[in-house]
Amino acid sequence: MEDESAHLDEMPLMMSEEGFENDESDYHSLPRARITQRTHGLEWFVCGGWKFLCTSCCDWLINVCQRKRELRARTVWLGHPEKCEEKHPRNSIKNQKYNVFTFIPGVLYEQFKFFLNLYFLVVSCSQFVPALKIGYLYTYWAPLGFVLAVTITREAIDEFRRFQRDKEVNSQLYSKLTVRGKVQVKSSDIQVGDLIIVEKNQRVPSDMVFLRTSEKAGSCFIRTDQLDGETDWKLKVAVSCTQRLPALGDLFSINAYVHAQKPLLDIHSFEGTFTREDSDPPIHESLSIENTLWASTIVASGTVIGVVIYTGKETRSVMNTSNPKNKVGLLDLELNQLTKALFLALVALSVVMVTLQGFVGPWYRSLFRFLLLFSYIIPISLRVNLDMGKAAYGWLIMADGSIPGTVVRTSTIPEELGRLVYLLTDKTGTLTQNEMVFKRLHLGTVSYGADTMDEIQRHVRECCSQLHSQDTSSTPPRKAQSSAPKVRKSVSSRVHEAVKAIALCHNVTPVYEPRAGGTGDAEHAEVDQDFSDENRTYQAASPDEVALVQWTESVGLTLVNRDLTSMQLRTPSGQILTYSVLQTFPFTSEGKRMGVIVRDESTAEITFYMKGADVAMSAIVQYNDWLEEECGNMAREGLRTLVVAKRTLTEEQYQDFESRHAQARLSVHDRALKVAAVLESLERDMQLLCVTGVEDRLQEHVRPTLETLRNAGIKIWMLTGDKLETATCIAKSSHLVSRTQDIHVFRPVTSRGEAHLELNAFRRKHDCALVISGDSLEVCLRYYEHELVELACQCPAVVCCRCSPTQKARIVQLLRQHTHRRTCAIGDGGNDVSMIQAADCGIGIEGKEGKAASLAADFSIRRFEHVGRLLVVHGRSSYKRSAALGQFVMHRGLVISTMQAVFSSVFYFASVPLYQGFLMVGYATVYTMFPVFSLVLDQDVKPEMAMLYPELYKDLTKGRSLSFKTFLIWVLISVYQGGILMYGALVLFESEFVHVVAISFTALVLTELLMVALTVRTWHWLMVVAEFLSLGCYVASLAFLNEYFDVAFITTMTFLWKVSAITVVSCLPLYVLKHLKRKLSPPSYSKLTP
Repeated sequence: MEDESAHLDEMPLMMSEEGFENDESDYHSLPRARITQRTHGLEWFVCGGWKFLCTSCCDWLINVCQRKRELRARTVWLGHPEKCEEKHPRNSIKNQKYNVFTFIPGVLYEQFKFFLNLYFLVVSCSQFVPALKIGYLYTYWAPLGFVLAVTITREAIDEFRRFQRDKEVNSQLYSKLTVRGKVQVKSSDIQVGDLIIVEKNQRVPSDMVFLRTSEKAGSCFIRTDQLDGETDWKLKVAVSCTQRLPALGDLFSINAYVHAQKPLLDIHSFEGTFTREDSDPPIHESLSIENTLWASTIVASGTVIGVVIYTGKETRSVMNTSNPKNKVGLLDLELNQLTKALFLALVALSVVMVTLQGFVGPWYRSLFRFLLLFSYIIPISLRVNLDMGKAAYGWLIMADGSIPGTVVRTSTIPEELGRLVYLLTDKTGTLTQNEMVFKRLHLGTVSYGADTMDEIQRHVRECCSQLHSQDTSSTPPRKAQSSAPKVRKSVSSRVHEAVKAIALCHNVTPVYEPRAGGTGDAEHAEVDQDFSDENRTYQAASPDEVALVQWTESVGLTLVNRDLTSMQLRTPSGQILTYSVLQTFPFTSEGKRMGVIVRDESTAEITFYMKGADVAMSAIVQYNDWLEEECGNMAREGLRTLVVAKRTLTEEQYQDFESRHAQARLSVHDRALKVAAVLESLERDMQLLCVTGVEDRLQEHVRPTLETLRNAGIKIWMLTGDKLETATCIAKSSHLVSRTQDIHVFRPVTSRGEAHLELNAFRRKHDCALVISGDSLEVCLRYYEHELVELACQCPAVVCCRCSPTQKARIVQLLRQHTHRRTCAIGDGGNDVSMIQAADCGIGIEGKEGKAASLAADFSIRRFEHVGRLLVVHGRSSYKRSAALGQFVMHRGLVISTMQAVFSSVFYFASVPLYQGFLMVGYATVYTMFPVFSLVLDQDVKPEMAMLYPELYKDLTKGRSLSFKTFLIWVLISVYQGGILMYGALVLFESEFVHVVAISFTALVLTELLMVALTVRTWHWLMVVAEFLSLGCYVASLAFLNEYFDVAFITTMTFLWKVSAITVVSCLPLYVLKHLKRKLSPPSYSKLTP
């Protein structure tokens, strides 16, 4: 057993619990999973080690030259930036990739780091050496210059747009509070320690501690959709010491400071203290996340004043945003590899030629000349054709009427849409509309749905009128009322009690907009407000809460006023019911419930209301036989369930609880545990009132779109900042997780041992969806990164909840690193930008959360349903077209290089070009360019068929359209055709060398045009035009090519039959082979076409 324990450290994860249950202390010493290290030998160096070493050296030099400042905790004096002990970064936002000096070098580096472009540059530069000059300079420099000009122009436009967006944000004006009053400052000029005033609907410019607000309650709401992606409003509380000050200017009359922790990534936590030194004794207040206003959030109510604690790149929003990077498609990388293979073939062929020549004279000069003669093996027009093809795909995507409003922002990677294996999606606003609708109320014996809400309204009206008549008159109720059936009365009272509980147990605040033309001063705010129903909006930290309160309003019980100490409800008859709020227990992810203790001002009755998730509430409420079953039924319908309960308290019970609760809150150690223990004493035998079902409306056609993507072989992961229960519910309702599929909810883990046990428990599950929280994910990634990713990749679906923007980006990066598969991220909020930029392909949706994601993405769409067509139709066709185009352009270069090799070998290995000047330029451009480029219009199946059979997409992920196998087939075709064309011309020419050139070149052009026709799968009218246009251009140009051709000879029948014979021999066998292959081994798509 000791030997087994000794080896435990070497084991990343065990398959079963046997063995490691013996000594629990070993869990905490388990090493991180070892990933097999590559041996640092010659193979490693050749296969990319040199690149790694160069990058490491560059990073080291950059770190030496530009040392990263260590982040530290800080003391910030109110209104005194000059007292800061150290220098802090400027409060400017910078999303640009380059500056004025680095733009040209940066763009050129991004282009020439690829072997293909670097090769073209070297070949073009070699033409400046007289001894190596083969043809005209423009034949080499024109294509390269065109590619560079297009790239630089595109980058310059994108960079200028980024600069304009940054300038607009950095130039926004804010009011800064000084000793002399208010002054206007630009956002970029704000410093740590400044007191900044932020108006309603204004963006918070930097991370601040919330000091004061114009709201009487001392709190305000902020919108955080650009930070965490959630559109529900968050309640923030001002520091009580500064909120109590009589006037705004008194902030300068006190001597106070804020001690803040060092800048962190975590947007959900903050630790700090507020200290006022000039009072006796000094006032100390602890600060938490509810006292902060993070940059990029929007103030939703009132005017706020805060002290700046973090600026610029130290703010939470910037720290959670990754730098944009240049994305390169997998197809480009594959073509780059093929180019290297062609280069090796080029060198080998040149060496063979020099060897056969016998190394006579200055052989190295001959070697270089052969390298340049055969340089068409790697055609310089490859980049031009591919870049133009990408532009054409982008235009086709944006012109597609089935996905209106789609914008291609990164035109270099449309083929990536056809190679995706993982799709990582946001939830709020992407899969859902974030519009909550109340759908179901269940009382145990009776259930009410959307079509029976009028019955609830009637019950509430009856009960309220009875209570009102009892209050206003001492006489007993009318006989008609007393003779009503007893069952109906009991149902009415139960319905009324449930509706009242829902109307009271929440954290919603009704807000009334000021009247137009009001003074706007805080003192006159109430006079200027319009308290009509039409002018009322509800603010809350959760859209569920708002949906519930809006529903109670629709059935007759309206929340009309709320502050920190009281609530007012209005009955259908117009009577105002006032309740004092004695205690509020907010919702926590651990407790999964929230509660409120209220006193009815008219009866002095004290009631404790509580609502929460069924898993938390089932142990608190009195025994019943229906709760679990009904909650399960609602969850299967995709509804978010809440269980509502109450308990009536006597004055003595409440006073006893209040004293114990106050004592627990003052304790220094284990405060949270002691408060929870006191609260648990109340949470016993509560009366179960009802279960509510709220639907978070999905985006249109989400279910069929997810089904299409799954059938296409794409694995879908959902990454959200929302709660675990909500995320699980949406995963079920959207059919991301099928109804029959098991769900493994990863338990919260905080240590290596817990993570080890939980991962082993998860390993034993098969074919189940994984749901994991951001905190547990962080722990697992710290110790068991490789194992977690390996297990998660085997799941049909993964849901990560409570994810920060940085965690979302990290998950994307881990998937790319561990699986080497192509990933796509899709989102609609500012919090999704990091994830979108980290993925191989980023898609942004223009939604309620603004355009941040849409602008940062490679592709922008209007609705989630458009993803299906974008990937299955456009992604698939873009990849297949580019694969065909790239290989055909290479074939075009290989054919002419083969002919050059045959020609040189026949004429005593002379390094003399076969075709010179315009013939070479014309061959790569006007004679063959249009038909070859028309391949971008080719399609194997119609778009409707591709949507109907998304399984066709699966084949693309294997990369079979462009592989070494298909490449070798094209090489063999090129060698065969080049040999036939050259040997045929040599055999058939009679007396003059010029006849060889005429016959072989004409046959070459005709062969290329016929090969395009052989490659095409579906003809487009533009393809036919391109074929005849190119042929017409060639025939017309023959009259002007006197220096290359004998015009008298090319008009004879001899010329025509010789050209025809060679062309038929070079093409006919390939047509026969293609026909036989389609008959004997048809491709998958051909089975779908009639």
